[in-house]
Amino acid sequence: MSNPATWDISRTGLLTIDLQNDFIHPKGAYGRAGQTAESIAALPDRIAPMARALQARGGRYFSAQFTLVPDKDGEPLIAPHLKELRPFLGKGDFAPGSFGHTLVDTLQPADFVIEKVAYSAFYQTRLEYLMRAVGIYHLIVGGIVTNGGVASTLRDAHLRNIETVMLTDGCAAFKPEVHEATLLSLGTVTQQMSCAEALALIEGTS
Repeated sequence: MSNPATWDISRTGLLTIDLQNDFIHPKGAYGRAGQTAESIAALPDRIAPMARALQARGGRYFSAQFTLVPDKDGEPLIAPHLKELRPFLGKGDFAPGSFGHTLVDTLQPADFVIEKVAYSAFYQTRLEYLMRAVGIYHLIVGGIVTNGGVASTLRDAHLRNIETVMLTDGCAAFKPEVHEATLLSLGTVTQQMSCAEALALIEGTS
């Protein structure tokens, strides 16, 4: 893994995983169901300065958003394990174009929005195509949850020889011990930095 200090920032992207209203906003699907965590709610404010700084230096901000595609009757196409885990999910939740599916206001605007239907932002999405098309070779990754979408995306990036930085305090899980265990397990897959360290890297002040 190369030292991120050697990366061309104009060839670097910020990728956030699932930082959308249905997960974070009080009126979103998880908020209405009382499924919230302070560590998750704090992420947008922590990550937003990096998005703006990276865009200002010619990089790109990709927002990958979990998607439940509605069937013809409006019922979401939802995996059985997820339906069992989150029985409160129903019609309209995480639907493309809906309020809940939309990136939270604090992080707007993203340069590209990626609809994803599984944990990884690479699985059956246009992310890799877009990266190649605009000349992005490295990714700084944050979002939720650390052990789910973030970990799966970082492992998929590693398989594709895409070098990454994982934001240690720019990711969160519903349980802090799960977050910490995931950071440890991904140590050989990705570089790791705090949001402050990554912002300094982007701004050239590290």
